[in-house]
Amino acid sequence: MPELSSVMINAQYPQRLAQFWAEFLRTEVAFEHEGFIWLTPGPGQTRLAFQRVEQPSEGRRRLHLDFTAEDPEAELARALSLGASQLEDHWSGSFHWVVLADPEGNEFCLSQAG
Repeated sequence: MPELSSVMINAQYPQRLAQFWAEFLRTEVAFEHEGFIWLTPGPGQTRLAFQRVEQPSEGRRRLHLDFTAEDPEAELARALSLGASQLEDHWSGSFHWVVLADPEGNEFCLSQAG
């Protein structure tokens, strides 16, 4: 079953935005890699994350959900069978994720749990 792993926010200046949210939530940066920053979640909280974009989004991908799954290929097939659309396929080193849209066009990502 897919598990909500993070809420991803697009930002022109992800370090500045991550610092704001880290201070507001009384947490710290857990991991940073090639324009992506993840905060350490508090107990029982979903991780908040930021990705660098050239221009701020209006609507599309301003904010989206990230899911992980033990078998992402099976969950991808299941999402597509339920009416999702596959939009993009990405790799960053050995990390792979797929961008999907639900039947109304709301985007979300799916990757390997780990």
